[in-house]
Amino acid sequence: MRASSAWQQAWPAPAKLNLMLRILGRRADGYHRLQTVFQFIERCDLIQFTPRADGVIERVGGPAEVPPEQDLTVRAARALQEFTGCRDGVAIDVCKRLPMGGGLGGGSSDAATTLVALDYLWETHLGTDTLADLGLQLGADVPVFVRGSAAWGEGVGEALTPILLPEPWYLVVCPPCHVSTGAVFADPDLTRDSPPITLSRFLSGATENDCLAVVTRRYPEVAAALAWLGDWGEARLTGTGACVFATFAASESAQEALMHVPEGWTAFVARGLNRSPLWQRLNDSS
Repeated sequence: MRASSAWQQAWPAPAKLNLMLRILGRRADGYHRLQTVFQFIERCDLIQFTPRADGVIERVGGPAEVPPEQDLTVRAARALQEFTGCRDGVAIDVCKRLPMGGGLGGGSSDAATTLVALDYLWETHLGTDTLADLGLQLGADVPVFVRGSAAWGEGVGEALTPILLPEPWYLVVCPPCHVSTGAVFADPDLTRDSPPITLSRFLSGATENDCLAVVTRRYPEVAAALAWLGDWGEARLTGTGACVFATFAASESAQEALMHVPEGWTAFVARGLNRSPLWQRLNDSS
């Protein structure tokens, strides 16, 4: 286990945006075949890890609505411990800055940061490929956060091809509701037969999200947020929402829109990133 100085700084767990989401079909196991584009943004949860020599893994701080035993950070730490046979423990303190049920991947990102950080801190040296495989057992979005590159995603979202995208400013609006991803994907009206597209078609403007119609029908708050944001630019849904976003060329124009967000909604401005802040933190530690 690394010296105490290596444990002292918090580790970032960044949000992601789905810049496009197509549902190509449903697999025999109930999961859906997707095409999507992931890009990170600089808004992050922050996770502090404190070493324990007794092998115990516990969450000492985090969202009250998530029981510690169900928290993906605890499950990720235990999966890594079991896979490697590591005898060290850890206390995990999660500072949530990303909304839950927002489509920003906060739980998956927290799990990925736990895997990457503890692989370094516990000196288990699994490497990115093995960590991504381990992360896939926790959730389909975990591998993209482990790998840390903006990506074209296929399969259930785990078959990833790194891509370079423009890194604009985004205004992200979070209406006052939590979207159930499971309910959206179980909805009988969900589009499940979109034809696949190429990366070049996405880059040419094919940015549809096949979850949009179901989400806006089930959650009028999301429909209202999209309508408001549409006055400032092309408003899009990330994942199954609830968060919606629009692209801006400059921080100043995004901040101007932010000042007009209706009361009762939360919102923030963040830069798009092709490389995850998690890996910058890891490189700074190495």
